[in-house]
Amino acid sequence: MADTSSADGTVGKALSVLDLVASFGRPVRFAELQTKSDFPKATLYRFVQTLTNQGMLAFNPETQTYGLGIRLVRLAHGAWRQSSLAPIAQAHLDALSLELSETVHLAQLDHGQVLYVDKRNAANPLPMYSEAGKVGPAYCTGVGKAMLACLDDATVQDIIAQQSFHRFTPTTLTSAEALLAELKDIRADGHSFDREEHEPGIICVAVPIITERGRLLGALSVTSATTRTTLDQLEHHAPRLKNTAKAIAAEMSAWRFPDQTLTPAAAE
Repeated sequence: MADTSSADGTVGKALSVLDLVASFGRPVRFAELQTKSDFPKATLYRFVQTLTNQGMLAFNPETQTYGLGIRLVRLAHGAWRQSSLAPIAQAHLDALSLELSETVHLAQLDHGQVLYVDKRNAANPLPMYSEAGKVGPAYCTGVGKAMLACLDDATVQDIIAQQSFHRFTPTTLTSAEALLAELKDIRADGHSFDREEHEPGIICVAVPIITERGRLLGALSVTSATTRTTLDQLEHHAPRLKNTAKAIAAEMSAWRFPDQTLTPAAAE
């Protein structure tokens, strides 16, 4: 279970239980939660019951399992409408996916990880990890590296400290030094790549979404497979991606986008 600062108190602990339930990706029995939780059984049970009573979790008496509750789903939809890039970007994603006939991703940074907030599948979908609502590593995904390249050195170092640098494939970047070197190239080019770094056979080109004032909002990518295209061919889509990212950022400027603690890097 994720660490929860004592300063966050009961609320932080309850949220960590929600995170734990969600991490299973399916309805889960209490005994399964116990195996993953650091809380004593009685404490965990109290949190689970409180969250269930509040509609944040739902209990199925037939299967004796807990899942995410309707109240939480309602809050998630409200957050998606009000503070996510997705509502603004959805028409752009539709057009981009239709034009390029490839999978398109929209992502944001979330505590050092990549949160996929929307996705459009290609006409012939590819099996891959990324789905809206899932999180992935920032150091070995195209969207993650595109966003990291836009941040100041101190913020990048803070995010790097949160990365596992686990080797998913033979091409995964496995050190801070390798990542920092690539971020320099990304800043110069204005786009990044996933060279089969997170999943074998899956490649992408990605660009950051930045306002005219330099505020990082998220990232956009076009993803495909090595069985049907190459990185060089995907790179041809970079100008189209950059234009789309500018259009999304321009529309976002009319919205009250929530403040972020991430600080864009100074222009080089």
